[in-house]
Amino acid sequence: MSTSPQQNQKIEASLSTLVLSIASSAAMALGLAPHPTSGKVEKDLDMARFNIDLLAVLEEKTKGNRTSDEERFLTSVLQDLKMKFVQAK
Repeated sequence: MSTSPQQNQKIEASLSTLVLSIASSAAMALGLAPHPTSGKVEKDLDMARFNIDLLAVLEEKTKGNRTSDEERFLTSVLQDLKMKFVQAK
């Protein structure tokens, strides 16, 4: 039995990975992406708001401890999700 390259790849635990994980949950809740197990696209604006708020807390609590790349990435993702949330309402 052979393994695919993805099975051999390790995912690095980092701030960017955490941001992507929370942002993916927010995107699914906004109806922008299908749920990975069901494949269905569903909107849950309360859950989207929760995930966006989680990213805002993460932004506040890590202030002064992010690299410039992490800063740009988190700010960009958070701004994008907030705009998409407003559009979804």
